[in-house]
Amino acid sequence: MWTRRQLIDGIRWRTRTGAPWRDVPERYGPWDRAYDLFRRWQRDGTWKRIFEQLQAAADVKGLITWDVSVDSTITRAHQHAAGAREKGRCRRSLPAASTPNPTITAWDARAAD
Repeated sequence: MWTRRQLIDGIRWRTRTGAPWRDVPERYGPWDRAYDLFRRWQRDGTWKRIFEQLQAAADVKGLITWDVSVDSTITRAHQHAAGAREKGRCRRSLPAASTPNPTITAWDARAAD
């Protein structure tokens, strides 16, 4: 019989190493039992509650600094903020900037004289 503590240690081992579930060492119990516990707790919010309680306890002790720094050299903008084309406009339908306008109006002809 595997204890819940062994299964939790197996979950911790798996998340720490990033290994596939099937590679969880046998000393932590069957990998599928550890996975089932992980998924059940993930679905019912147990992991979120554990995280929030640990975070609150660390915050009370002053172990967390809530300063956030964002370096714009690694922050990616959403495609709409990065100059994406407008909907319905195709680059092929726009006139080329370097080609002269072949249409000459009467006003243009008088101005050229």
